[in-house]
Amino acid sequence: MAAADEALSKAGLHFDELNKIRVLEPEVQQQTVQLRDECKTFVDKIDGFQKIVGGFIIMMDRLANEVEKEKMKAIGSRNLLKSIAKQRQAQQQQLHALIAEKKMQVESIRSVATSHAYRAGVQYTKFLLSTGGQCRTTTKLQLAGSQGPLH
Repeated sequence: MAAADEALSKAGLHFDELNKIRVLEPEVQQQTVQLRDECKTFVDKIDGFQKIVGGFIIMMDRLANEVEKEKMKAIGSRNLLKSIAKQRQAQQQQLHALIAEKKMQVESIRSVATSHAYRAGVQYTKFLLSTGGQCRTTTKLQLAGSQGPLH
């Protein structure tokens, strides 16, 4: 039988452990089975890795969306603060203009009041002078009247 095995081996035919005729040598067959099993394990690991990566991508997409929403909120808040600051600045400028206007009105009123007070003082002084003269005249007349026409 050894001669038959040798003749089949030269022809590239071999018997396996179940005495079936195989084209591959038993060692090569074993290595082929081992390689197939390793490839299956590798493919299973790649599938698991793809699932993990897929989950990671989904998680990163959700996180990116949340970050984008927060970014938009922050931009909106910043713009609102800028708008409020501009409104305050405009309001402050309006108040400064109003204060300047009121100061000018006060100055105008003061100058008019001072002018009126000066005129009133002058008129009062004239009045006192004329009243004083009238009083002296009245007093002289009264004195002259009381002494009678004999003088």
